[in-house]
Amino acid sequence: MRPAVPASSIPVLLVAVGSLAAALVPLRATGQATLRERIAELSATEMDFAPVYPRSESVAGVPVYFLEDRELPLITLYASFRGGANNFGREHYAALAALPGLLRKGGTATLPADSVDIVVESMALAMSFGRGGRSASASVNFLSDQLDAAVELWGEMLREPRFDSVQVAEWREGELERMRRRREDLGVVAIGTFNRIIYGDHPIGWELTPDDLAPEHLANDRLRHVHAALICPENLTLGVVGDIGWERASEVLEGLLAEWAPCSGELLEAPTPTLRHDPGVFVIHREVAQSVVVLGHSSRVRLGKTREYFASRIGNAILGASGLSSRLNTEIRTREGLAYDATSIWNAPADSDGLLGGLTRTKPETTLRAARLMLEGLASMSAEAPADHEVERATREIVNGFVFNFAAPARIVTRAIAYETMGLSGDWLRLFVRGVQDVTPGDVLEVFHSQVDTARMTYLLLGDTTRFDGSPSELGAVTVIEPPPW
Repeated sequence: MRPAVPASSIPVLLVAVGSLAAALVPLRATGQATLRERIAELSATEMDFAPVYPRSESVAGVPVYFLEDRELPLITLYASFRGGANNFGREHYAALAALPGLLRKGGTATLPADSVDIVVESMALAMSFGRGGRSASASVNFLSDQLDAAVELWGEMLREPRFDSVQVAEWREGELERMRRRREDLGVVAIGTFNRIIYGDHPIGWELTPDDLAPEHLANDRLRHVHAALICPENLTLGVVGDIGWERASEVLEGLLAEWAPCSGELLEAPTPTLRHDPGVFVIHREVAQSVVVLGHSSRVRLGKTREYFASRIGNAILGASGLSSRLNTEIRTREGLAYDATSIWNAPADSDGLLGGLTRTKPETTLRAARLMLEGLASMSAEAPADHEVERATREIVNGFVFNFAAPARIVTRAIAYETMGLSGDWLRLFVRGVQDVTPGDVLEVFHSQVDTARMTYLLLGDTTRFDGSPSELGAVTVIEPPPW
């Protein structure tokens, strides 16, 4: 047995509700000045918060995170499978996209699709199946007295899907309809196009097209190929939370894994994305009432226990990722009134370059003005260190939110599974909090100064170009593009 990750005590300041109530009682009689004085006199009590970490185990070589919770007679099982679009060729992209829906709706080796629905409803099972860029997931929640039957059904749905042809056809038609509607969502069009410009022909920039959805790409052999390569024990991490002890849980998981065929070994090595380096302005003309502005360029900051990474998280929060109090929102929304929201983007993968930039929506008549303001916001972060109070606020927001990561047993277990899938240590959240607490204004300036290069910025402007406040060529060399008709 592997020991559970040790808990550590983290000080959290909690305002005494009773004291606040006492201060507010005489409000009507004493007036505003007295209220301010009483609020200023409030004291906070420092308390020790001991985070709960799940038990870390292994069954048949599969990592398992377990947390007992007897509050309700409910049990939830989670499964996460390492692998995604990065690990398949484009010819399997549609089958991969279809997989979650068909695991749920496509029946099993012994049960047709409608029979699965009847059993799920009769046992009041709550199921989910999904996928991300680098993993696939599944979960099932049930009453504890349904344990054996629920796990048997869930296991068969994962291990032996039927891929009913009628359900495959329905999924395909649904995707074609969503594709037609996708053109009307300006944000989706803008971000999808921007990703294709930045990442080129890499899975990060892929979107389903009618060619992907050709019937041969959803043939049974394609679906079986993806399933055998991805949904299998060697890629699997499990989680169990709820009204069950470990001894019983381990027995159930042994039965689940005993009948599972090994992976086919058909996952491809994930290609490293090569992000666009040259600057440029890409314009999509659409006669609509609102413009979308996206800008960005590559960043070398990687996810990890480095001062550079932690400083990038604080700096991104200050710039635009912390909501209405961020610099971009203060300037573009509050002072200039150009947009409802403006946000910064700074992703930092562990194994490749990321993207640093921003996103907003505005009127066509202020499109270029909004783009310049975002550019100026990025440039300002690389020219001068942020104020102490900005760093303190961003740090405080992260630290104060720490406790909510442990608010529910399910969140504790799913977070542990995510860290396992990403190759992070089980106490990564604690390390992250400590890392951001050590960030200084100088650290933020240094990371922005080393990463921001406004001369190589790529812009995507989507909107009614006849109403723009100037020519897009003022930002750089222009390429007019027309998004696909789907």
